Amino acid sequence: MILLLPPLSCWSIFVMTDALAIQVNGEACSCPVGLSLQQLLEHLGWRPQLVVVEFNGAILPRGTWTQQSVVEGDRLEVVTIVGGG
Repeated sequence: MILLLPPLSCWSIFVMTDALAIQVNGEACSCPVGLSLQQLLEHLGWRPQLVVVEFNGAILPRGTWTQQSVVEGDRLEVVTIVGGG
C-alpha cells in the first residue's frame, strides 16, 4: 500500500503495511505503527528542537516526547520557529 504523508511543505511517498491514521496540522496523515512523538516529528521532516507541539489538545513538554506513543486518531498541531529580519 502506498500512502502520502504531508510533512511541512512537501509530500513524500512511503510504503507501509502497518499504518496509523492521525491528524497533523488539520490534515489527515498516515504514519508507521510504534513511533514515539519524537520519532514521528523526525519521520515527518521536522527538527524537534525547533517546534512546539500540541498533542490531543495539550502542550507537551519536550522532555516527554520520547515516551509519548502515537496511536490511531491522535491529533497534533506543530508550530515551527521562523526567523526573519
